Amino acid sequence: MAVERFRIVGGARLCGEVKVAGAKNSVLKLMAATLLAPGKSTIRNVPEIVDVEIMAELLTRLGCSIERGKDFVTIDVPVAPGHRAEYDLVRKMRASINVLGPLVARVGQAEVALPGGDAIGSRGLDFHIKGLESLGATAHNEHGYVIASAPSGLTGAEISLEFPSVGATENLLTAAVLAKGRTTIDNAAREPDIVDLGNFLISMGAQIEGLGTPKLTIHGVSQLHPTDHTTIPDRIVTGTWAFAAAMTRGDITIHGGRAQDLEVPLEKLASAGAIITSTNDGIRVRMEGRPQSIDVATLPYPGFPTDLQPMVISLNAIADGDAIVTENVFEGRFMFVNELVRLGAQINVDGHHAAIRGIEQLSGAPVAATDIRAGAGLVLAGLVSDGITIVEDSSHIDRGYPHFAEQLQALGADVTRESVD
Repeated sequence: MAVERFRIVGGARLCGEVKVAGAKNSVLKLMAATLLAPGKSTIRNVPEIVDVEIMAELLTRLGCSIERGKDFVTIDVPVAPGHRAEYDLVRKMRASINVLGPLVARVGQAEVALPGGDAIGSRGLDFHIKGLESLGATAHNEHGYVIASAPSGLTGAEISLEFPSVGATENLLTAAVLAKGRTTIDNAAREPDIVDLGNFLISMGAQIEGLGTPKLTIHGVSQLHPTDHTTIPDRIVTGTWAFAAAMTRGDITIHGGRAQDLEVPLEKLASAGAIITSTNDGIRVRMEGRPQSIDVATLPYPGFPTDLQPMVISLNAIADGDAIVTENVFEGRFMFVNELVRLGAQINVDGHHAAIRGIEQLSGAPVAATDIRAGAGLVLAGLVSDGITIVEDSSHIDRGYPHFAEQLQALGADVTRESVD
């Protein structure tokens, strides 16, 4: 069976323009949320990534008809969709769990395999299950599936999350919009993707207050209708290009990048010496010298995103000075560090902290991507390495970065895909 890998020749200074497509972490949840209303909903600004195809297949198995265009997807939801999401698809992508809330709310039952996805640490479903139980559902794990039932429908409740979990907020929000009465979600996640999902639901007829704040108030309605919605740009891809410019001492204009979604990362890059300016439809990031080291602690939005942690570690690996990066969201993120050390990075990990001593240049070597963001971080590290870096398991990267190699080539990088038996 042939697999692909990236081959990177280090030393390029990335210069030019890139366009950011719709957000992976938003579009997959929007696709799942179409289950809430029978009929055709269209989602635009859809990225060409593998995860969209996986979600489309999952919805097809639930009885939906899918029309896929270059940058849109139309989902025709049946009056009576299925309720079982099988393991063979769910194990490939954690966002599959987002069909749980819509199915319980709409069909009254759901059987969703416990999800897989990236190997970045424990991400239990306790908050999802407790929240659904607060809304009147019965929910439990059995034989590798989350089984939830609410044959008489859901009822509004006051829910307080112990942690602002993005997935739990999304599932509870999509369940509450069809619940009887009023629901409040305290300590809700505030990510732009949550706001995008909320606006999508409002366009379907939902009544939601407090988007972008820690408290969501939902007034349940009896039914929703299909909609047409444009996905927000991907802030993590935007951030990745911003770090790529800084690391390679380059100059990249990022069309579609929204600075307001990346305030903390852009502030950190400015501290590292990057020059960041706004453009008519995005941002421009350029770096004229070696980056300065920057301390970072990942936190839920609006803090520094955990999805950009591999990029900031890669930057610090070649920065001037010492830095501490603290991971507060996913304990498994530091798996990526072992691969970066193979490129000569000087990093010591102690619990949730990584101490990095910057060196002038990394040294090319074979490495393996363990997840989407780690893969992208290793590609950026390869760009600032001496010689050739091979990043195995590039399929991880394709799950989150459309046409990544091609965009890097357009910016002047010597990056190619190789098929390997």
